[in-house]
Amino acid sequence: MSDLDTQIPSPFGKPSESIDVSHFYSKKNKHLNFSQFILVVTTDPFAEAKAEDSGVGSKEYVHIRIQQRNGRKSLTTVQGLKKEFSYTKILKDLKKEFCCNGTVVQDSELGQVIQLQGDQRKNVSTFLVQAGIVKKDHIKIHGF
Repeated sequence: MSDLDTQIPSPFGKPSESIDVSHFYSKKNKHLNFSQFILVVTTDPFAEAKAEDSGVGSKEYVHIRIQQRNGRKSLTTVQGLKKEFSYTKILKDLKKEFCCNGTVVQDSELGQVIQLQGDQRKNVSTFLVQAGIVKKDHIKIHGF
């Protein structure tokens, strides 16, 4: 095998594939001419990031807040869920799971907001993650 038959393994292809670099050698100096060397990427380097973003609860945060009412009474609000989810079905499951009352409120700025009686921040957070509605990274819990 001569110097011109050298094969360099491709970092982007299958392990068995390689690139023939014999035509990149200068015949006079017997060295690689990198000005003509072009590497073709056969895979999408951002495929993994796109796959993560296409899942449930992508990019947008779900905000879980507590609002103080009178004395010891409080409300838990959940906003930022995707519009494709049925808020009434989620609310029904939350009410049944945590034995509390709640409602879905239409806000002009925030869109639909789920309100639950009592401090249910931790419960709602774990419920949304276990149900597969939102990833844990995309939940922000606010309040004292």
